[in-house]
Amino acid sequence: MTPNTRKPVKGVIKATELKGCQLVLSTKAVKLVVFLLSRKDLFLNIGFISYFVAFAAYFALLILLLFSWRGRQFGTLVILATVCTTIWAAVSAISALPTTPVSPIIIQAVELAKNSAWCLFLFKTVNHHGPDSAALDATKLTTSNWKSLFLGGFTLAIILLFIVPLLTPYTPFPLSISQDSSLLVWITIAIAGMLLVEQIFRYSEQVDRWAIKYLCLGIAGMFAYDFFLYSEALLFKQVNPNLWTARGFVNSLTAPLIAISIARNPKWELGIHVSRDVIFHSITVVGAGVYLLAMAAAGYFIRYYGGTWSGTIQIAFFVGSGVLLIILLFSGNIRAQTRVLLSKHFFSYRYDYREEWLKFTRTLATSENTVPERIIRAIASLVGSEGGILWAKQENNTFTELANWNMPEPGLTNGTDLESMTHFVNANSWIIDIEEFHENPTLYSGLKLPPWLIAIEGAWLIIPLDFNAELYGFALIRRSETHTSLNWEDRDLLKTAGLQAASHLAQFQTDQALLQTRQFDAFNRLSAYIVHDLKNILAQQSLIIANAEKHKHKPAFVDDVILTIENSVARMTGLMEQMRSGLRGSETTKIDLAQLLNKVINSHSSQLPVPELKVCAQIPRVFADFEQLSTVFSHIIQNAQEASENTEQVIVRLFEGTGKTVIEVKDSGCGMDKEFIHNRLFKPFDTTKGLTGMGIGAFESREYIRTLGGDINVESTPGEGSLFRIILPASTPSQ
Repeated sequence: MTPNTRKPVKGVIKATELKGCQLVLSTKAVKLVVFLLSRKDLFLNIGFISYFVAFAAYFALLILLLFSWRGRQFGTLVILATVCTTIWAAVSAISALPTTPVSPIIIQAVELAKNSAWCLFLFKTVNHHGPDSAALDATKLTTSNWKSLFLGGFTLAIILLFIVPLLTPYTPFPLSISQDSSLLVWITIAIAGMLLVEQIFRYSEQVDRWAIKYLCLGIAGMFAYDFFLYSEALLFKQVNPNLWTARGFVNSLTAPLIAISIARNPKWELGIHVSRDVIFHSITVVGAGVYLLAMAAAGYFIRYYGGTWSGTIQIAFFVGSGVLLIILLFSGNIRAQTRVLLSKHFFSYRYDYREEWLKFTRTLATSENTVPERIIRAIASLVGSEGGILWAKQENNTFTELANWNMPEPGLTNGTDLESMTHFVNANSWIIDIEEFHENPTLYSGLKLPPWLIAIEGAWLIIPLDFNAELYGFALIRRSETHTSLNWEDRDLLKTAGLQAASHLAQFQTDQALLQTRQFDAFNRLSAYIVHDLKNILAQQSLIIANAEKHKHKPAFVDDVILTIENSVARMTGLMEQMRSGLRGSETTKIDLAQLLNKVINSHSSQLPVPELKVCAQIPRVFADFEQLSTVFSHIIQNAQEASENTEQVIVRLFEGTGKTVIEVKDSGCGMDKEFIHNRLFKPFDTTKGLTGMGIGAFESREYIRTLGGDINVESTPGEGSLFRIILPASTPSQ
């Protein structure tokens, strides 16, 4: 199903609706930030700052998730948990302000929603592999009862958090019972969350732990902090204000861990994929903003505690901070490390391999350049290079240059001084970095590069082209303006591209060899046909010499000799023309078959039995080459004469079938069996005439008739003779 015909998935928000939602959220977020920044008094409250940082962290995670959500169930659950956490952080930040008191019921409600959303996500993750998974066996859960367990726990939490405090004043129990029950609910939820995280990590595959470890660490840290907070509160009968205030900072630390793990884990089908450039510039802006806020806070404390020198120190501090920020923003090393950090933690791989492979395949498949040049262009484009040279291995184990793209021509080479490099590549399958080879030759132990190769201006990388464990060639890539160094992903991508390019090069060389073989085959076939025709001409001349002694005084014989010689000269001239042009039977004209058959029969009238022609009614003309069609009939008639005794008959009939012209050559000679007709008659180079035959006459005749759109059928019985039926398409009046 193509993307344009894909059926809508139930519950998936349309792209336009999602973009509208994102725009509204972004607008409101900007307004909120502007408002908060205008309230300088807010940032003197450490509790507000703590939970505001948590709000900002989870709001950023929410925006990232909304931009990458594809309507998948696990993506929905993560977004739900992130939304609840964002709302919880916002409510907690507001409640930290003395001027905006918030009801404890609201605070507990949003916290219950946050914890329940994360537990729901963890439940679904444990249950993701089905009821037979090891995780479910260990936790004694099944697909049918995990929902009941979750809903039951959620209902019990609501009762203990909201209903029990309302009913306690009307019971004989002390009021502290409601506070203790609330703390027990939070402790139980924290324990349940940690148990679920432990089950997910313990029973995950070893190869999957790389992807989920940050998620487990983040969520487990969040629940572990809650467990410590509420356990201490249950022990000392009050919540520690310092632990409560720091809770926002602690939760903000879990957001990037969760983002990294979700981006790494494709099984949750969230597919976080934002443009690397967008992420890089966004991180740059956010980092600069955080830096400026930190410097502003530091400047405030300098001014507040700096005494009489505070103004001077503050100015010097701000100038130094600004210079440092500019240095950081324009530092190539910092920018490169930031990109590596993003590639490692926000993206599974450095490359978008789907796009890279599509581009590589399209370059190989285009018809704009030769195959060798397409190969060098495709490989070079992977690392942003604009030039390269391709060498291919020859049968004598030397290397010949096949393509040069935007590179200076190498010096004098003979292709035989690459033995060391060939052995090194065959043994290691390494990509050779020429600059690294110069700086650290011990990495390339035993490798010797020829001076002419090293001397090529701009030479950077040597990529081996291996196919079936054999080096078919290698590509030299020009230094890239964008890739200054190689990492493991670059090398793996280039190695894989080299394997694909090697198969393309091998196919190209095979095609060239096949084309050359076909040319030789065509030449050999033409030579065989010409030799066969020469044999027939020689047979006619030999027959004249054999009969000359007996009939040389007869005028009719002399006239026949002259006609035969004239025909032989014409055929020899045609053969010479075929040898020069390499073509056979290229002059197609309208032919009167009756006239052609008369001429062929006359040329064979000196041999017994003399063929007899019978023409039935008016026969349409056919399109063919006169000489080659004459050769076909001459061969069939001559074989009929040779198979018959002198006293027998050879009858040639010409008549019209249904839209076809039919020529039958019938003899009453020795005949053939069916096995010979099916397996040997039309098999090239299979002859019954010993050294005097070549075995290509029948094959050549049938092949030519088939090129005209016709065919040859044979009927024969041993001892009774044979019937060759040649069927040709008749020309229409319009033709």
